[in-house]
Amino acid sequence: MSPAPILKEVKVFAPATVANVACGYDVLGFAIDSPGDEVVVRHSDKPGLRITKITGDDGKLPKTVEGNTAGVAALDLLRHLGMMDRGIEMEIHKKMPFGSGLGSSAASAVAGAYAVNKLIGEPLSKKQLLPFAMTGEASADGAYHADNVGPSLLGGIVFIRSNQELDIAQLPVPENLWAAVVHPDIEILTKVAREILPKHIPIENATQQIGNLGGLICGIIQEDYGMISRSIHDVIAEPHRQKLIPEFYKAKRAALSNGALGFSISGAGPSVFALCEGEEVAKNVANAVSKVFTDIKLENQMHVSKINQKGVHVIS
Repeated sequence: MSPAPILKEVKVFAPATVANVACGYDVLGFAIDSPGDEVVVRHSDKPGLRITKITGDDGKLPKTVEGNTAGVAALDLLRHLGMMDRGIEMEIHKKMPFGSGLGSSAASAVAGAYAVNKLIGEPLSKKQLLPFAMTGEASADGAYHADNVGPSLLGGIVFIRSNQELDIAQLPVPENLWAAVVHPDIEILTKVAREILPKHIPIENATQQIGNLGGLICGIIQEDYGMISRSIHDVIAEPHRQKLIPEFYKAKRAALSNGALGFSISGAGPSVFALCEGEEVAKNVANAVSKVFTDIKLENQMHVSKINQKGVHVIS
């Protein structure tokens, strides 16, 4: 016999994320405060999981559970728990753009799994929800990497030793580390951004990238902003993906000249990000980068945030 429901309804928020963090392709990501996705779930007398409402998607997302990342993640969780007949209604409120490089599909998957887990009495911990959220995100783009799902679920800065084994670790967050994220209003599909990457990497580039990733992790752990700054360099993906983002290098120069520790592409793009020491620097950097896009008549949105250490959570 199933336990009695603890809550009638649960509403959760899953934050956007910055994946790769320049030199950490598919193995490093962090969460920001906004934007993000909201999911509401409630009990239903009708058996099974159903998506009853979606907002903010301009009609792009399917309401079929099997065709939606939030639905797939929640369904995978219920299947694992042997609760496929549990009656649950789900609402999805998209509050971030598609193809933005900010982990939109990951946020929905995380929110779906977390909300349902809460509704049924929280049988699993946050970290135990990771494979179900991963299944949800993978249903959208076919890729299986936790650099968006991990930080959206757990919060903070997440390093993934192995995506196949989902062997992940949360790094300590430097007290005064801020992110300046700017999203230009163009859409870049992850599939396209992956297709333009080289199939083979020169050994000297691989060595340099490994050194930068190690240096960035050391800088984060030791709160060494100088080391962070020297390490935020991507010699593998950025040189190829930058051509998809108008005036990328001009934006990068604007960020660095205004005090950014480093600047690169968020995930597959087109969003770009800078890590900064302090809120004032982050605001100045965001404004400078935004102006580069505005000057070429490209609409854009700014998000200035400390590293979000909460991850997905219940909201009222």
